[in-house]
Amino acid sequence: MKSPALFFGFLLLAGSAHAQANSANPAVNTSRQLWEQLTGYITTAAQDLPESLYAYRPTPQVRTFGQLFGHLAGAQYMFCATALGDSARAEDTIEKTVTSKVELVAALKASTEYCQRAYAQTDQAALQPVKLFGQDRTRLFALMINATHNGEHYGNIVTYLRLNGIVPPSSRPRP
Repeated sequence: MKSPALFFGFLLLAGSAHAQANSANPAVNTSRQLWEQLTGYITTAAQDLPESLYAYRPTPQVRTFGQLFGHLAGAQYMFCATALGDSARAEDTIEKTVTSKVELVAALKASTEYCQRAYAQTDQAALQPVKLFGQDRTRLFALMINATHNGEHYGNIVTYLRLNGIVPPSSRPRP
């Protein structure tokens, strides 16, 4: 997880100059912009994918589409609860209990709505210390890891979509 975190950290710093001109909270706002883009792609994929493909997995060792969407919803709750200083939920609850497209899309949207609160905090609040996976971090680190994690699994989703002849949301023409 170190390489993606470093990469997103670099993007965060690079984007901060642009965000600084437009915001009093450049670090949180830059991480929010990355997260919103990735989460938008994931949500679009979840909504557009036929329910018949929610059980698809390219090999027996990996998650299905449905499990990926459930995993992402649960992880967002976990990371954003940490970033807000709330009690974290179990990350795998949604993945293990929710299976229908309607329920998974709703769970993904609800976790995204919850995370919007975390990405609305100030840079000063985001520098507060938290424990994440037993390590001392900042709330901002939790926000960045959430975006990174979504990016990692969007890569899985892109591969699954391509294997099924579906163009991923990030490769579709912009309206």
